[in-house]
Amino acid sequence: MGDPKYPRKTWRKPKRPLNYDLKMEELQTLGTFGLRTKRELWKAHTELSRVRQQARSLLALTQKVRDEKEPILLKSLSRIGLISTEATLDDVLNLKPTDLLARRLQTIVSSKLGFKTPYQARQAVIHGHIMIGERKIDIPSYTVTVEEESNIHFTPESKIPQMLEANKAKEPKIVTPAEGEEEVETTAPAETTKEDKPSTN
Repeated sequence: MGDPKYPRKTWRKPKRPLNYDLKMEELQTLGTFGLRTKRELWKAHTELSRVRQQARSLLALTQKVRDEKEPILLKSLSRIGLISTEATLDDVLNLKPTDLLARRLQTIVSSKLGFKTPYQARQAVIHGHIMIGERKIDIPSYTVTVEEESNIHFTPESKIPQMLEANKAKEPKIVTPAEGEEEVETTAPAETTKEDKPSTN
């Protein structure tokens, strides 16, 4: 038994961390989901690896035992929105780390509450501006269930909604030609040179 002050790591590094394609893919994922460090991405990989291992273990069991344990795994994954209610173990094996990252509170808040970037959503969560039902959640990596997703909202004292509305009002509106009207191209007048100027003689 280890020291409770130093819990076991919940993530594993990739086997080839210096691979160029892997590094570029990790950086793109970090920017897409607004992750602070690669450790958060590695945690998602490790958790998904654990789920896949459970699915492989169930496939190796007899049909009778599998019928008892398979619904438990599928129900727990469908509860957090990773798979549909009619999914099978094959769908579990086809899951990707991005599917797990998409269920983070930070990601859902970014798309649901109108933030421009996931980093803004992360800051709002950490500073205590987000609630799920009547609970204030300040953990960006919190896994949101399907039932909780519709109950995400700002805290009553938060001023972020007014700031978001003010920023939307300041954004320039793009005027498009009405239906049936042709877009008129405007060109700047050509500059006149000394040779083009009319002579005064």
